[in-house]
Amino acid sequence: MILIDLHTHSTCSDGTLSPEALVRAAKARKISVLSLTDHDTTEGVSKFLSACSHAGIRGLSGIELSAEAPYTLHILGYNITPGNGPLEKRLARLREHRKDRNAAICKRLRELGLDITLEEVQEEAKGDVVARPHIARVLIRKGYVQDMAGAFRVYLADGAAAYIPRVRLSPAECIELIRQSGGVPVLAHPGQMGLAEEPLKALLRELKEMGLWGMECLSSHHRYEEIYQYLKLADSMGLFATAGTDFHGWNRPGVQLGIPVGEDFLPWARLQVAL
Repeated sequence: MILIDLHTHSTCSDGTLSPEALVRAAKARKISVLSLTDHDTTEGVSKFLSACSHAGIRGLSGIELSAEAPYTLHILGYNITPGNGPLEKRLARLREHRKDRNAAICKRLRELGLDITLEEVQEEAKGDVVARPHIARVLIRKGYVQDMAGAFRVYLADGAAAYIPRVRLSPAECIELIRQSGGVPVLAHPGQMGLAEEPLKALLRELKEMGLWGMECLSSHHRYEEIYQYLKLADSMGLFATAGTDFHGWNRPGVQLGIPVGEDFLPWARLQVAL
């Protein structure tokens, strides 16, 4: 058995550890294979892969894209090649939309009577990519909420008082951009979508026709019975099962890096990982 984690986030999106610190934490946990899958950015990939090389960890470039759907639909991309291709150009536009969204959230909070500015949030981020957890931290620091969960429940989550929708790509565009970058697309944490078995099967058939390669079956979001269900489903549909914790550091308290799997869990050669 080996420990792997193919779903992690750094301060380049909404995690609390830098790419280098993430690798150090993984080394302490004796992780064999690690992927950095920040939201809508490959900014940390180069530093991450370099740190993995020095730490003796098999590093895998990655990304997590949010797809347009009436539920949470995220597509992970593994073994992508960052650079000046279609993916990077599309990500640049998404980052501009993210900046506009952060400003709009702060404006909405002020309209609700909360004293919070975008400048305060940027200071809280300390140079990292500004995301909703940074807004949440300012709300906590100023005493408007008690904790991260409360900040999202009352103000920042979908349907909450200051929620502003984000710009998302279509599922087909997510998959195509990942494939154009040399990567393989994987459906992230299917348990987060809230779909019953038959609608999930229908979605998977549709996504597979678009080029979906795998499904994240082993996840910190899934109960044991869900993991069993997703493993069976992936096998029946010819999708590779993957494993990741969706690690965010202290933005997701209680989640530790690493999931135990057999050494033959994945076709590592396709991901250019040599065990």
